[in-house]
Amino acid sequence: MVGASGLDWGHELFNSLWWIAKGFVITSAIFVVAVAVIIRFTGWGRMFWRISGGYFKGRQSWPAWGLLAVVVALAVYSVRISVLVTYYYNDMYSSLQLGVQALADHNADDAAHAKTLFWQSMGVFGVLATISVSMGMITYWLNNAFQIHWWKWLNTRYLNDWMDGKAYYRNRFIDNTIDNADQRIQQDVQDFVNGIFALAFGGNVGPYGVSGGGVIGSGLTVVSFTPILWKLSLPLDLLGQHIPRALVFGMFAFTLLATVIAFWIGHPLIKLNFWFQRRTADYRFGLVRLRENAENVAFYHGEKEERHGLDNRFDAVIDNTWSRIYRLIKFYGWNLVTSQVTGVFVGLVMGPQVLAGTTTLGNMQQAGSAFSSLQTAVSMPQNSYDAFTYVRATLARLDGLRDADDKARELPAIDTVELLEGLELQDVSVSKPDGTPLINDLSLRLVPGDALVVKGDSGVGKTTLLRSIGELWPYTTGSVRRPLGDDALFLSQRPYMPLGNLRGAITYPATPGAIDDAVLRETLVKVNLGHLTDRLDEDDNWGNTLSPGEQQRIAFARILLLQPKIVFLDEATSAVDEGLEYTLYNLVRTESPNTVLVSVAHRSTVDRHHNQRLDITGGGGWELTPLDAPVSV
Repeated sequence: MVGASGLDWGHELFNSLWWIAKGFVITSAIFVVAVAVIIRFTGWGRMFWRISGGYFKGRQSWPAWGLLAVVVALAVYSVRISVLVTYYYNDMYSSLQLGVQALADHNADDAAHAKTLFWQSMGVFGVLATISVSMGMITYWLNNAFQIHWWKWLNTRYLNDWMDGKAYYRNRFIDNTIDNADQRIQQDVQDFVNGIFALAFGGNVGPYGVSGGGVIGSGLTVVSFTPILWKLSLPLDLLGQHIPRALVFGMFAFTLLATVIAFWIGHPLIKLNFWFQRRTADYRFGLVRLRENAENVAFYHGEKEERHGLDNRFDAVIDNTWSRIYRLIKFYGWNLVTSQVTGVFVGLVMGPQVLAGTTTLGNMQQAGSAFSSLQTAVSMPQNSYDAFTYVRATLARLDGLRDADDKARELPAIDTVELLEGLELQDVSVSKPDGTPLINDLSLRLVPGDALVVKGDSGVGKTTLLRSIGELWPYTTGSVRRPLGDDALFLSQRPYMPLGNLRGAITYPATPGAIDDAVLRETLVKVNLGHLTDRLDEDDNWGNTLSPGEQQRIAFARILLLQPKIVFLDEATSAVDEGLEYTLYNLVRTESPNTVLVSVAHRSTVDRHHNQRLDITGGGGWELTPLDAPVSV
C-alpha cells in the first residue's frame, strides 16, 4: 500500500519498530555519555549529581533506570510518529493535487486513482490517530510515574539529610544565605525533578515551558527530519549566489545566530529567578509567622508594624517580578521576531517552485512540517533558556542547602558518651559565637534521684548550657556522659506541640497510641488538665489552642508518662502559679524518684525541689552548692 508520497505503508509497522529499537539504543548511549560529560565539565552538572546522583546508583536504582528507559523509548516513539504524520500530509495533499490535475485534464483514470490515494491517506490517518491517542495517555502516565518516583526519593533524601545530626537546627550557625529550608524541600525539590525532566523530555517547570520535546526529543527530531528536509529542499539563487539545499542551510545558520543572541539576552534571568524564589519564600514565611503568633501580635496591637514588614517583603517580590518581566519582554520579543521570519521561509523558497511545477504541493506541505519540527528542535535551547535559568536557580538553592547541612554536621559538638543513669560533665566550656566565655571548665556529677537547679542573671548562659548538653550549641568543648535517646527529655519554656490529635501531643515524642488512653486521662487529671480528657481524638493546632500554662502542664504529663532517666527543664513552670508549680514538681519527684532533674529557673520557689544549685556568675565563672533535700510528700 504505497501512498502518493511514495512511502509503502504496508511495511511501515516493521520498519518503524526497527527504527524505534535502533533509535532507543543509540539515543540511550548518547544520552548517558552526554550526561557524564556535563557532570564532569560543568558546574551545574556537578550540582545535579551531588543533589540526585544517589538515585541512579546502587541496587535500589533499578526501578529508576527501568522507568527512565521506558521514558526514553516513548520519546523515540513520539518522534517516529511525528515523521509518519508528515508523510500522511504529503500523501493527502499530493493526492488532492493529482485529483485536481486529473479533473483539469478530464482524465477519469487518474481522477479515480487520486480518489483512492486520498481515502487511503484518510485510513492511514485513522490508524496514526488511534495509536497517538492511546500511546499519548500511556506516555502521560509513565512520564508522571517516573517523576513521582524520583520526587519521592529526593524528598526523602533531603528530609533525612536536613534532620541528620540536627542540621535543621545547627545550619543557622553556618551563614545567613540558607533561607527557608522548608520551601527548598517542599517546592524546590519538586521543581528540580520537573525541571530536569522537562529539559530532557519537554514539559513545564515553574512558570516556564521547554519546547521541542526537550534535549532528547529535539536531538531525535534533528536526526529524523534533517534527511526529509534535505531530500525535499531544492537549490535557491539569491543575490547572485547559488545556495544548494537552501531550506536546510538557511534554517541552521539563522537558528544558530538567533540562539546566541537569545542566550545573551536571557543570561541575567539565572540570578533573577534565584532571587524570585528567595523573595517569595521570605514573603510566605512572614505570613506564616503572623499566623503562628496571631495572639501575641493582637495583644501588642502590632498590626501596623506587621503590615509594614509584610509590605516590604511583598514589595521585594514585586520589584523582582518587574525585573524579570522587563528581561523576559526582551527575550520573548527576540524569539517572536525569529519565529515570524522562519514562519514564511518555506513559502518564500518553495512557493515559486510549486507554481513552476518543479515540486508538488504535498512535498511543500511535508517540507513545511519538517522545517517547522526541525526549526523548533534546533531552537529549543533558544526558546527554553528561560526554563533553564529557573532550573539553574533551583539547582543552586538545593545544592546550597545540602552544603549547609554538611557544614552543620561538621561543626564541633560536645563529646557525648552514653551513660545509663545520671549525668557527668567534665571540663565543659561554653562561649558565644564571637568567643566570649560564658562558662569555663564546668565539672559535676549527678546520680539517679539528684536534682540540679541552674541560676543566674539573664544572658549569662543558662539556656545555652542546656543546648550544649543537648549537642545543639557548637561553641562548646569538654565531655558529657548522660542517658541518650528516649531516656532523655528536654523541655523548653514553651513546649513543642506537634500537629495532630491531642493524644499525640501528650505522648510526644513517643509513638501515638503507645500509651493506654486510661493512663493518659489519669495523668491529665494529675496535672490539672482534666477538662481535656475527652478531647484525645481531636485534631487541632494545639500550640495555638492551649494556653502557655496548659502547654507546660502537658510537658510535665510527658515526664510522668515516658519516665525518662534525665529531664532538662528550661523555665518549665514560668506560666503557672506557684501552687501549681509545687504540685507539678512534687508529682515528678514522687512518681519518678530516680529521674535526674536539671532545671533552669528564675523563681526561688523552684529551688526546694532540688538538692544542688549551680550559679552561673558571668565571664565564665560558676559555683556549685548543695541544697536541702528536695521537698516531697
